[in-house]
Amino acid sequence: MTLLEVLVSLGVLAMISLLIYGAFDSLSRGRKGEALRVDRARQGRDAVDRITHEIQGAFLSMHNPQSVALVTRQTAFIATNSSTFDRLDFASFAHVRVEKEAKESDQSEIGYFVVKDPEHDDKMDLVRREQSPPDFEPKKGGVVNVLAEDIELFDVRYLDPMTGLWTESWDTTQLTGQLNRLPLEVKVTLVLKPVKNSPPFRFVTKFMLPMQQPLSFGIPR
Repeated sequence: MTLLEVLVSLGVLAMISLLIYGAFDSLSRGRKGEALRVDRARQGRDAVDRITHEIQGAFLSMHNPQSVALVTRQTAFIATNSSTFDRLDFASFAHVRVEKEAKESDQSEIGYFVVKDPEHDDKMDLVRREQSPPDFEPKKGGVVNVLAEDIELFDVRYLDPMTGLWTESWDTTQLTGQLNRLPLEVKVTLVLKPVKNSPPFRFVTKFMLPMQQPLSFGIPR
């Protein structure tokens, strides 16, 4: 073989190597992108499933001491509306004991709201707040954890059984709101930002609440 033939062979081999490397690199990037999309979809589904389960456990209770000075908790369902990120705070039978034989009930105070990621100015996260047992401040206290990352929309609407209309806010603590009663149905829309070239991840669910009236079976009539 002449030197020219060797050089041509090496050039062809280099081109084939580059093509093979490009194919494997494209496959690897495709797999990473698909893994990110699957993870985002799973995160959105898990968040909506948890929100559904916990809101369905929402309750109000009239079981308080006769003396106002002895009252230590307030059960409420307070929803505030904004253009893109709503907030909801409520009492629910949704607390899960993580320690064996822990002296805890299933009652808790839960809140969903959106906050800015402290490490990224353009990233908004949906967080979950839980206080167990409920205290006298329905919108404060407890432990806050991220439920879904990098979201575009968190919208919650409520069906009023008295009017038959959907409303964007709810307040069981105010005379001008929905005093001592819960919505018949709740509709939740959660939109997560896209990954790579995928469209945004949109999740919508609608469900009924088993209890609309306060618990009062222990109060003498």
